[in-house]
Amino acid sequence: MISDRELIDLAIEARKAAYTPYSNFKVGAALLSGNGEVYKGCNIENAAYTPTNCAERTAFFKAVSEGVTDFEAIAIVGGYDKEGLKFCPPCGVCRQVMMEFCKSDKFRVLLLDEKGKIKSYLLKELLPFGFGPKNL
Repeated sequence: MISDRELIDLAIEARKAAYTPYSNFKVGAALLSGNGEVYKGCNIENAAYTPTNCAERTAFFKAVSEGVTDFEAIAIVGGYDKEGLKFCPPCGVCRQVMMEFCKSDKFRVLLLDEKGKIKSYLLKELLPFGFGPKNL
């Protein structure tokens, strides 16, 4: 089993591939699947803004495109190169994607606080009234 620190380190590694020519705010994510595989993602900006994709969704879409839909946790790190890592919770769209594939009372979201300490949240804490497949 992979540790929280190892998952954070993989997110830091994934952040290096971020394509951010407009904001320069780089985000990396490492998504732990139920089978122990880790899928990394980075944010990918676009001049038209709307087609921009977050690191979290990049990781999810990579996994789902390979047939994986069971997930345990995701580590997310972000920040400007000159300022270092910042507290970087997932946006609302990414939280909704997580809600589609994850059990909100079990899926963990790992973030670094401003001092570099790992904080762990359940998805239901970040999206308390989330809409998922069970709502249909």
